[in-house]
Amino acid sequence: MKTSEDSVSHRPAANAPRSNNGTPMSSATSLLRVLCVCAVISLIGSVAFSQTTRPTTRPAAPDSGTLKSLSADQMLDQMLKPATNPSRPLPTTADKPTTDRSSGTGAVIPNAPTVNLRREDTYIIDATARLSRTKDNQPEVTFESDGKALRDPPMIILPNQTLARMEDSITAAGRDLKFRITGRITEYRGRNYILLERAAVISDAAQQF
Repeated sequence: MKTSEDSVSHRPAANAPRSNNGTPMSSATSLLRVLCVCAVISLIGSVAFSQTTRPTTRPAAPDSGTLKSLSADQMLDQMLKPATNPSRPLPTTADKPTTDRSSGTGAVIPNAPTVNLRREDTYIIDATARLSRTKDNQPEVTFESDGKALRDPPMIILPNQTLARMEDSITAAGRDLKFRITGRITEYRGRNYILLERAAVISDAAQQF
């Protein structure tokens, strides 16, 4: 015969957890269910956090127009590659003597002989000359040696600092001066031009001879 204490000890507590159909659950089952619920909640929270921290935009794709890094061999190949639109060199001038337009009938002095231009990139060295002007007021050198033979037509002076110093010397002296000049010759449209590199005033004593 069971006592009342035995029946009380085996009776489930009134506040014990119950299943969905109302039957009481054991403590182990209840604990397992709580742990499962906690695990599900934790999983949902981690997924939500990862979605909120994920970047909303993707990294920008590299611009296709930017220059790519090339190796030394690739760069050399591009430099040696023939141009798609190669430039054409200028035609060379005819390698034949050209008459100086300031000689012959173009000379100031009557009956002057016709002479050819001096070739470009040749030099006049320590020649005696005077500074004069053309009809259109361009500066030119008239060579002292041309006084009799008339074989050295005047040359137009290309502007530079040497020309400016010659002009200043004449202005300071208040008269015509002789100079000893050195310069490089060029050709253009039937005239010789000279780029003066050096010029020195010939002393008054030397100019008397």
